[in-house]
Amino acid sequence: MLTVHHLNNSRSQRVLWLLEELGVPYEVKRYERDPDTMLAPPELRAVHPLGKSPVITDDGLTIAESGAIIEYLVDRYGAGRFAPPPGTPERLRYTYWLHYAEGSAMPPLLLKLIARRIGGARMPFFAKPIARKIATSLQANFVDPQLRLHLGYIDSELGATGWFAGNDFTAADVQMSFPLEAATARGAVAAQLTAIGEFLRRIHARPAYQRALERGGKYDILGGD
Repeated sequence: MLTVHHLNNSRSQRVLWLLEELGVPYEVKRYERDPDTMLAPPELRAVHPLGKSPVITDDGLTIAESGAIIEYLVDRYGAGRFAPPPGTPERLRYTYWLHYAEGSAMPPLLLKLIARRIGGARMPFFAKPIARKIATSLQANFVDPQLRLHLGYIDSELGATGWFAGNDFTAADVQMSFPLEAATARGAVAAQLTAIGEFLRRIHARPAYQRALERGGKYDILGGD
């Protein structure tokens, strides 16, 4: 049976969600982050050398990276669902957003998280003002402007149909859920970005999304850092 190696509060939650949408039987093997470092436990390296999540094992295969996992699941189990037909403009948009989620949307969010941790990290007292100044400058001059640029772009793209790849829900919406949830949790989504807010409300109401939360356990990203 297909197994999801699931790390709490991670990108693997959207893999559970897609499997619930697909109706594919699966098992969940849970892993907990180190409470101090927030890193995955070393046991995950027994599954994949990088020791990160998400990872799935299926029919003798081990597959990592959210986008690769989503493409594999839709190709193998979708039976034509959750992806637009090949050769259509919607399919091109679908492929674009699958890659955009991690390639463009997540880097400024990760930088924002790093800057916050630098500002609050333990260090000699004489170094704290310097570190905080660097972290504050990084956020104000680069990270926050980049987030505003990307989130404004995403909101405008969602405004047409409410979905990322045309008029229908697809796996691209699953892939894009994590960066938008992370951005909302970190206070980066302004109130005027109404299309993003509506998108999140719509996906959170889906029965498959709710079932995935039950299978995956507590998902603190929905409530903040």
